[in-house]
Amino acid sequence: MTGTAQIGVTGLAVMGRNLARNFARHGYTVAVHNRTAARTRALVDEFGDEGSFVPAETPQEFVAALERPRRLLVMVKAGAPTDEVIDEFAPLLDEGDIVIDGGNAHFADTRRREAALRERGIHFVGTGVSGGEEGALHGPSIMPGGSAEAYRAVGPMLETISAHVDGPDGAPCCTHIGADGAGHFVKMVHNGIEYADMQLIGEAYDLLRGVAGLEPGRIAEIFRRWNSGRLDSYLIEITADILTHTDAATGRPFVDIVADRAEQKGTGRWTVQTALDLGVPVPGIAEAVFARSLSGHTDLRAAARPLPGPAASALGGRDADGFAEQVEHALYASKIVSYAQGWNMIQAGADAYGWEIDLGAVASIWRGGCIIRAAFLDRIRGAYSADPALPSLLADPQFAKEIGDAQPSWRTVVIAAARHGVPAPGFSAALAYYDALRAERLPAALTQAQRDYFGAHTYRRTDREGVFHTRWSEDRSEAEV
Repeated sequence: MTGTAQIGVTGLAVMGRNLARNFARHGYTVAVHNRTAARTRALVDEFGDEGSFVPAETPQEFVAALERPRRLLVMVKAGAPTDEVIDEFAPLLDEGDIVIDGGNAHFADTRRREAALRERGIHFVGTGVSGGEEGALHGPSIMPGGSAEAYRAVGPMLETISAHVDGPDGAPCCTHIGADGAGHFVKMVHNGIEYADMQLIGEAYDLLRGVAGLEPGRIAEIFRRWNSGRLDSYLIEITADILTHTDAATGRPFVDIVADRAEQKGTGRWTVQTALDLGVPVPGIAEAVFARSLSGHTDLRAAARPLPGPAASALGGRDADGFAEQVEHALYASKIVSYAQGWNMIQAGADAYGWEIDLGAVASIWRGGCIIRAAFLDRIRGAYSADPALPSLLADPQFAKEIGDAQPSWRTVVIAAARHGVPAPGFSAALAYYDALRAERLPAALTQAQRDYFGAHTYRRTDREGVFHTRWSEDRSEAEV
């Protein structure tokens, strides 16, 4: 077998299969391989007319089918299975060949793998892919890391199969993110923002139902209206679609027959854990992760259900319509805050790990293909293009004005949630973050004084430089440390 395939895909579950088909549909010859050879044959039998596939049953055949430098895309489960595939294929590769990991790997694993393969002269490109199985087939958002040299070899192919944004630029939703684990880090933060976005949308729905007293069909109409304005996004669009769906077996709204236990695969949790390590506040993402976790503790929830709550009644008529408009303001403002936290975390990761990440380019490639694609991402791109050193989206004049205009409604919604006993941790955390940032003084002064009192952890003063400790158990005199 001579090397005729321009790229190879090993791991042909739904994502791997659809990416292989995407490459083939764009005119590339694609070598395909799976541990189970039957899955390889099934792909070629079912989709062979979509392009040029070269099936391979063994790793040796697969590698031999690839042109030099070999481009090998690994689409297997993250963790140990990825390491096993790399260990299997690396001895068969030559200097200058490229291994691309398109799974949901932890960025620390990607950094380790990139360093190990670099010592062998092999490029490793940890690549975030967002858009689900449909995106993989029709055009995902792609976030490759690794060396600039490797990107020159694989980037044009990845850009070709990525989503392309409608409009005069027709830009591909793919760019070189940065060295080693930068691509998977940015994908991790994308998923964290996705958690926050979904939580906020869920809270908006819950408030419209629990406070305004609206039924799912009416809420769907509201979401459709929102989707024609500044909240235009994929997640708002599918939420409206879900809320119109009726369960065939019961005739009830579909949302009412789905068990209220939200699952997770771990990327949101990774985002929060990494944010803690970096010392970056991401309360919107954290509350979304905790909300999913709480939803799964059904025994705890059952035990707490008899606890008393408010007896507030639902709104109606014009009051409900007015409240819906206030919820739109609260949702928009909270989304801006969550996205701002995500971008701050990306910058903090870049600073910590020595990556040069173009924050505007990140917004650009998330405009299409990915789950959090939204119209206002183009404005985020514009904000960072105008000021690459922007410390926060909340410091951008236009976003600052909009969030300022929204805050009266935002506060009303958070108050209404508390008054009616509707949990809204996402809205509340976003508002608290906003207020904490704009506060002239925080109670952290008291916290630091407490730390000095019980642990001699010292403090700084507002009136002069230096680090100080008060001898609390002695004469309460102050010493400069």
